[in-house]
Amino acid sequence: MTLEEFRGAQKEAKAVASVLREAHTQLVGLRGRIKAVRDAAVADGMRVSDQGVVAYDTERLTQGERLAYVHDPSYQEGARAKAAEWSHRLGLAVQAVTDADDGIRLALEAAVRDSDYFDGTLNGFNRNPADSPYPSLLEAGRAANMPADREQVPGWWRGLGPVTRGILLRERGDELRAAGIMDPRYEWAAPDGGSGAFGSEESTPGDLWFLARAEAIAAGGDVTGEVGASRNMLHYLGGTGEPLDLDVDRILHDESGFRSQVETLHIAANQEEWRQKALDEFTKAGGDRTVVVPVESQALGQTFQGGEWFHAVGSHQQNVSGMVTVSPGDGDRPKVSLDYQVNVWDRYNWDAGKSTTFPGGVVIPDEDMGRLHKVGVAQEFDMRGSSSAFTHDLNSGAPSSVTPADPGREGTRGDVSRGDEENR
Repeated sequence: MTLEEFRGAQKEAKAVASVLREAHTQLVGLRGRIKAVRDAAVADGMRVSDQGVVAYDTERLTQGERLAYVHDPSYQEGARAKAAEWSHRLGLAVQAVTDADDGIRLALEAAVRDSDYFDGTLNGFNRNPADSPYPSLLEAGRAANMPADREQVPGWWRGLGPVTRGILLRERGDELRAAGIMDPRYEWAAPDGGSGAFGSEESTPGDLWFLARAEAIAAGGDVTGEVGASRNMLHYLGGTGEPLDLDVDRILHDESGFRSQVETLHIAANQEEWRQKALDEFTKAGGDRTVVVPVESQALGQTFQGGEWFHAVGSHQQNVSGMVTVSPGDGDRPKVSLDYQVNVWDRYNWDAGKSTTFPGGVVIPDEDMGRLHKVGVAQEFDMRGSSSAFTHDLNSGAPSSVTPADPGREGTRGDVSRGDEENR
């Protein structure tokens, strides 16, 4: 047993030495990268403090340039934007060192951990140190540093290497999907100012009468089956202005035109490019390791054509986001699949100059409905939602088919099965 402990000590020492050699190589390279970014920033007219604070170096300006800088706001704005860009680049270079440091710590901890609890020793030497599955210590550190904020998760996920994403997806796939790795990077913004400033005008008795009429129309949505439209209008009339979650699975189930747009405009139009990009990464990685490549289609403006979702949402932005996974297959042909979700954004508001026909033939001018926002008794709000995840085999040659399960139509807005409690 003592002899085996000596042999284990030798193996552990060699594993530690290997980690330290790799750590030295990576840290020297990353330090050089920080210096290169700093030097490039200085060459571009920046001043970089010892603490890494980047600012536009006005002391290097000529007298004429200094006068122009002082009196030209656009010059100052451009200088601040350039300084912010260099600060971001320098921050990324410094973060890479932090991530590598975490990777080194994790690798050292693994190298000295007793991997066999039944070898006759307790907390002895590691007789069977295993190589890290990650391509580098830097990647290992990045993999361990998933942000707690969901909004930052897609950026973190895209910053990892394709092989690292493949390892994480295999080990923690359900957790990572729930954390938001498939969320879109697209930053939606309302296309216009809507009805104007909230509460900017005084209400009149006529506004209160119209409010009661609008509430009656909204409540009637439950009777006519347009529960989504009823839900959204009553949220508007509630006046909170809080964002609302859209049930995209239900929209996909109800709207064949929407499904067709997803299948043709977003999947079919991009799948070959996405497939080839992922196959290139697979080849780069040696052709024997699973790789994952994040993908996202361009956001497009579309309009639902009549019915419940025309009244509930109308015009909107849509795209799909997800990932292509390539893994070794049988023979020379790797397996390629696309996992994606459908995303929808819109602003619930009313445009002057239009009118909307509600069930029963009731025609309401949008300007009247929008006035409730201006007098502060209703409030416009943002809507967004993402569907469940769908999978498409990119080796099959068959077109994508979005087939969400039937979400059911029982109950009204008060039925818990119909959506999130806070949004009813």
